[in-house]
Amino acid sequence: MPGKIVKGQANGKLSSMDSGQRAQEGKVVLKKKVTLLRGISIIIGTIIGAGIFISPKGILKNTGSVGMSLTVWTVCGILSLFGALCYAELGTCIKKSGGHYTYILEAFGPLPAFVRVWVELLIIRPAATAVISLAFGRYILEPFFMQCEIPEVAIKLITAVGITLVMVLNSTSVSWSARIQMFLTFCKLVAILIIVVPGVIQLIKGETQHFKNAFAGNDASVMGLPLAFYSGMYAYSGWFYLNFVTEEVENPEKNIPLAICISMIIVTVGYVLTNVAYFTTISAGELLLSKAVAVTFAERLMGSFSLAVPVFVALSCFGSMNGGIFAVSRMFFVASREGHLPEILSMIHVRKHTPLPAVIVLHPLTMIMLFNGDLYSLLNFLSFARWLFIGLVVAGLIYLRYKRPDMPRPFKVPLFIPALFSFTCLFMVALSLYSDPVNTGIGFAITLTGIPAYYLFIVWDNKPKWFKKLLGRVTITLQILLEVIPAEEDQKP
Repeated sequence: MPGKIVKGQANGKLSSMDSGQRAQEGKVVLKKKVTLLRGISIIIGTIIGAGIFISPKGILKNTGSVGMSLTVWTVCGILSLFGALCYAELGTCIKKSGGHYTYILEAFGPLPAFVRVWVELLIIRPAATAVISLAFGRYILEPFFMQCEIPEVAIKLITAVGITLVMVLNSTSVSWSARIQMFLTFCKLVAILIIVVPGVIQLIKGETQHFKNAFAGNDASVMGLPLAFYSGMYAYSGWFYLNFVTEEVENPEKNIPLAICISMIIVTVGYVLTNVAYFTTISAGELLLSKAVAVTFAERLMGSFSLAVPVFVALSCFGSMNGGIFAVSRMFFVASREGHLPEILSMIHVRKHTPLPAVIVLHPLTMIMLFNGDLYSLLNFLSFARWLFIGLVVAGLIYLRYKRPDMPRPFKVPLFIPALFSFTCLFMVALSLYSDPVNTGIGFAITLTGIPAYYLFIVWDNKPKWFKKLLGRVTITLQILLEVIPAEEDQKP
């Protein structure tokens, strides 16, 4: 895994080869191409994916009633808004890409930051990509298997094609990736409207039978509630992705808070209305039995037009895959720049100006996750590590208020917001160890492997000469094959 390479070794070999190319192409850096509209499309486009179409089942199962599930959806939206506001403050006072990793590095130092990027690379990102991609595979095939069960092999093969396509797109062009993200965000909002509008019409007609005695049913247990919140917070997760690409955002002091606030209001209102729409047509029991809730809803109300719904949902999932890969590759890029991941991951393609190695490094790990484990175990598996570190980041915001009070803060949130949000995250993580000890235990164990890895790969300087030499040769070979070079100095903030 990570290893420090003498920069002169890697740079020297390629500088003569690429000098003419670089003169023609201009500086080899990641350009500032993320406008306010593109920022909103990254956030909305990443949040609205499979969650609203898969997670209703997870929330209802763990809450036990229609009323409690709608309450959890609303509370998760408010909590996500609180978290998003905290990240808006962090993004305006720490103007570096990298998101969670960068903020933990600033607040708590290199060890917890390394553990964060370690667990992101090994668990969180491959599992999250596999979860959303499996939803993409299921929904894209739904119109072809209306009368029978979709073979699992077919879902996984289509999913693998989708993952590869997203990686190729993000390796090829930042501009095209952003344009396609804007188009896919439009498709997501259309998919939400296709569900919400008929739902509102049903309410006007008086279809409220499923809301009678809304809180009647199985009582929500202390064991079930954390898993219900995990499902809900997963559906809202994505509000932090713009912070991963801060260095590519135009006027970040203004655009980051604006993009975050506009996106969260749109998504929260859309999600709650979507769930209300589901229950105008589908009972709680039917929703739990459905494998594709949005499709079941559409079949009941729209007849043959329902075929369009899985296509829109598949496009929505594809947008989440695209936005997630676009953003998280920047975390690996920054971690490599700080010396916490192999140097090759902080290099940029000489012509396309994309962080090619940081994008494609996820491909093999995501494929392993894809062909091992089911959707819901993956969801709980990644949630432990993700929310542990998000809680830590927001706690870091409080710590930075006292540690560095003079830091410029163009956008500042009241202190109770980060306090409440970080407490909620850490409380859910603690409860999850009891309610789902196997998956969270595995997540916890893999997280802890980051500590010995840090001392072995980062702190230990006296590595054998043959190892350093081999690492240098591998880096140079990959540079030549991938046509990448280190970013020029003014890329660093």
